[in-house]
Amino acid sequence: MSYPRLVLATSFAIVLFALALRQPEVFTQQQETREQRAARFRQRSFDEEKQGLAEPFRGITANGRSEPGLFAIRSSGVSTEPVLQAAQAFLDALTQSQRASTLFGVDDAEWRKWMNQDYYVRQGVSFLAMTEAQREAAFGLLRAALSAKGLTQTRNIMRLNHTLGELNDNDFDRYGEWLYHMTVMGTPSQSEPWGWQLDGHHAIINYFVLGDQVVMTPVFAGSEPVVAESGKYKGTAVLQEEQERGFAMVNALDDAQRRKAILRFSKTGNENLTEAWKDNVVLDYAGLPGSELTGAQRTQLLELIRLYVGNMDDGHARVKLDEISQHLDRTWFAWIGNTDAASVFYYRIHSPVILIEFDHQLPANLRQYAEDPNVPNRQHIHTVVRTPNGNDYGKDLLRQHYQQHPHTPVASGEAEPKFGATPAGGRVFRRLGPGRSRTEVRRYTRDAAGAGVDNCSAGLETGLGESPEAELESGATRAGGREWSRFSRDGLRVSRV
Repeated sequence: MSYPRLVLATSFAIVLFALALRQPEVFTQQQETREQRAARFRQRSFDEEKQGLAEPFRGITANGRSEPGLFAIRSSGVSTEPVLQAAQAFLDALTQSQRASTLFGVDDAEWRKWMNQDYYVRQGVSFLAMTEAQREAAFGLLRAALSAKGLTQTRNIMRLNHTLGELNDNDFDRYGEWLYHMTVMGTPSQSEPWGWQLDGHHAIINYFVLGDQVVMTPVFAGSEPVVAESGKYKGTAVLQEEQERGFAMVNALDDAQRRKAILRFSKTGNENLTEAWKDNVVLDYAGLPGSELTGAQRTQLLELIRLYVGNMDDGHARVKLDEISQHLDRTWFAWIGNTDAASVFYYRIHSPVILIEFDHQLPANLRQYAEDPNVPNRQHIHTVVRTPNGNDYGKDLLRQHYQQHPHTPVASGEAEPKFGATPAGGRVFRRLGPGRSRTEVRRYTRDAAGAGVDNCSAGLETGLGESPEAELESGATRAGGREWSRFSRDGLRVSRV
């Protein structure tokens, strides 16, 4: 080999070695099989749940204590019958095994098990697994519960997840339009509490119903990209009005107001504080209070809030906006970032009865296209809507309902399980406690030390089984309240009586 060729070969080898040292994760993931990636995602999901649910639900507060007297069981004057009928039609459209994986107790920890990230292992039935008729029934539920704007936004987020797959070498195993799951908590009823959840990448809706009252939080809406510039859904866009109206709000303030509202001008990272697993955040009021706004500015702030609240059906949105208006003096507007037309920013609207966050995020799954992957950009947006002071997921209404109408609810992890597992076969025996409905059954196994483990998300620690088919191992004897079920090889419980 000539000297120039030797130098060239040596230089090329050094470059490859340097790249391998700098990007070990990239090299590892290129060699990772689909099964290995699925196993890694399951473990990450289990770890996230374990940490995220370590504390019982208390709710987001300003000082660690929920403010009393904010929420009451009362008639809203707006019927929930369309949502009830649509939910029942959706359940009726499912197969027995699909219903088994979709139904949970109304006080189940499944409410809190949502996550924006694409890798999260979700429960329920996915749109991908539905037939066309089942999918239409699921959209029928969304159509009944959401406004036209809310339904359009949700569908466009799902479509943009397909765009994300296109931009990642058509990786539709990880990103796709139908990778969204539905679960139903409790039994749809005119008088008893129940609800449903949509969970997927950048789209999470929690919808609690008690009589004709509705609580639709937490809600997560976002996308990367937020505007499709190519592909099947070119031209689809989300969250542009929320971006522009937030920008208009801060620029409607005078200099003295801006000095209070703007927490800082520097924005170099992600700012949202109440995304997944943040049900108990202590977040004091900050920025500019509504009591210091002019009449025109108060109207402008309410119109900005309406963009978020208005994603629920029109009647219940009006009820919620009336509630928010009663606390407008105590509604704070805060801003992080610059205020020029091209800036990236974060804003927060916070009152005793609503919390809204909007954030331009760092590039995540499109880093390869970013001009600078280390700074936030306008093609990745996250928004969150919460009900502070203990009423996310309708928890405060549920608490009051149980006080007024004694039940025997079993909060996840609080009841002592009766179980017997044969780990080698991956089969789990569970006995239902007194007063527990069959849809409230948790997944219990034994760990290596013989202690009880509540595998309430997906049986991830079990991960054993003789077959992946959704078949029933044996029936339940209702009088004894006993039940057997089987776990598939991916760790998901595939049957429930």
